[in-house]
Amino acid sequence: MPDAEAAADAAPGAAEPADPATRARAALEAARRRTMALTDPVSEEDLVAQHSRLMSPLVWDLAHIGNQEELWLVREAGRRPGLRPDLDHVYDAFQTPRADRPALPMLGPAEARAYVAAVRAETAEVLAEADVSPGNPEPLLAGAFVFGMLAQHEQQHGETMLATHQLRKGMAVLDAPAPPPAPADAAGLPREVLVPAGPFTMGTSTEPWALDNEQPAHTVEVPAFWLDTVPVTNGAYQEFIAAGGYRDPQWWSPEGWRHVQDAGLQAPLFWSRAGDGWTRRRFGHVEPVPDDEPVLHVCWYEADAYARWAGRRLPTEAEWEKAARHDPASGRSRRYPWGDQDPRPEHANLAQRHLQPSPAGSHPAGAAPSGARQLIGDVWEWTSSDFAPYPGFAAFPYKEYSEVFFGPEYKVLRGGAFGVSPVVCRGTFRNWDYPIRRQIFAGFRTARDAAPGEGA
Repeated sequence: MPDAEAAADAAPGAAEPADPATRARAALEAARRRTMALTDPVSEEDLVAQHSRLMSPLVWDLAHIGNQEELWLVREAGRRPGLRPDLDHVYDAFQTPRADRPALPMLGPAEARAYVAAVRAETAEVLAEADVSPGNPEPLLAGAFVFGMLAQHEQQHGETMLATHQLRKGMAVLDAPAPPPAPADAAGLPREVLVPAGPFTMGTSTEPWALDNEQPAHTVEVPAFWLDTVPVTNGAYQEFIAAGGYRDPQWWSPEGWRHVQDAGLQAPLFWSRAGDGWTRRRFGHVEPVPDDEPVLHVCWYEADAYARWAGRRLPTEAEWEKAARHDPASGRSRRYPWGDQDPRPEHANLAQRHLQPSPAGSHPAGAAPSGARQLIGDVWEWTSSDFAPYPGFAAFPYKEYSEVFFGPEYKVLRGGAFGVSPVVCRGTFRNWDYPIRRQIFAGFRTARDAAPGEGA
C-alpha cells in the first residue's frame, strides 16, 4: 500500500538546488518513488481493475506516465527514436475517456513496470547530455522546464492514483501517521480575515517550472473582502446538513439543485449516517467524522450551496490568490503564503505524509500576510471562477494542457491538498474540474464583500 512517508520524500522543505539538472533529477526520482509506492504493493487483479468509471485502471496510469515521459523527454528533448511509439494511441488521455480505458490493449503490470523503467533509463541519459541552463534559447530545455513538466505530470497522476485507492472497494487499510493536533491558538482564531482593496500581481512570469495557465504575471485590482481564516470544517458542514441544506432548493443554483436530485446527494462523498452522527470511509478506515478537520469530497455545487446558506459566497480565484500571496508591506506577491522558500512540514500538509487533512487552524508557520491559514495543502479549495486564460496567455508546449479546458464548464480550485507534491503546489498553481466532481480531495472556504470603508 502507499507508504506515505516514502511518498513524502518529494523533497518537502528542501532548498531548491541552484543547478537545474540536479533539481530535475531529484524531482523525477521523487515522483517515481511515489508512483512505485502507489502501485508496487497492489495485486495484479487490482491494478488492472477499474474501480470507478471516473478513474483509469491503476496500470493504465502507470504506463501512461511512462508514455508521456517517452514522448517529451526521450523523443522531444532527447531527439531519440523512442521505445514504444506503438503505445501512443493506447495512452493518449484525449483519445479515450477514462470510462472506456479498460477495453484498451494495455500493458500488463509486469510489462508496464518494465516499460517505465526502460524509459527512465533513457531519460537519465538525455538529462545528462542536455543543455538545461536557464540561458538555453530552446524554451523546452531552458531551466530543465520539460523535465520539471514531466515530474509534475507524474506527481499529478500520483494524486489521481491516490484518489483511485480511496475509491477501491474492500481494499486493505492504508495507514499513515496522523497529522499533529491543532496548535493551542487554533480555537481563538478569528472567523475571518480582512484583505484590503488594491492591486496585486497575479500569476507568474519568473517561476521556472510554472505551467502555461499560470502565466503571464499581470496586475489585478481586487476590492476589499473578508475571507474565512481556515477552510470550512466537517463540524460546520454538518450544521448545513442538519438544517436541511440538501432538501432546500433556495440554497442551490438551478444546475446544482438538479444535480442534487439526480445524484441523490445527502452528504459529502464517503460519509454514512451512524445514529445521530456521521462516519466516513477513508482509505479503508471507517471512522467517526472529525469535526475539526476541513470538509473533504464535496463538489462545487455543495460548496456554493453551503456558502449561500451561511450568507456568504465562494471567493473568486483572484481573491484567493491575493489572500495567499500578496504582501502589503512590500507590495509584492510571494511564491507561497509564508514567503519564497519551498514548503516544509511546518508550513503545509502535503506529499501524502498524512492521508487526511490537518485540523483547522494548523500550520501557523504557513499563514499568509492576510492571516489566513492552510491556503496551501490539506484540501483543494473551490473558487467561484470559471477556468479561463490570463491576459496574454500563450499555450506551451501544447494546447491540450490548458487551452482546450478554458470555459464555463470547469471551475478553478486552488491551494493543493494533502495528496499533492510540493513540485505541483505553489501560490500560482491552478487546478480545475467539473462542478460535479467529488472524488477529488476538495473542500472550500467562504468569503464576503467588505462594507464601504473597510479595507480601503
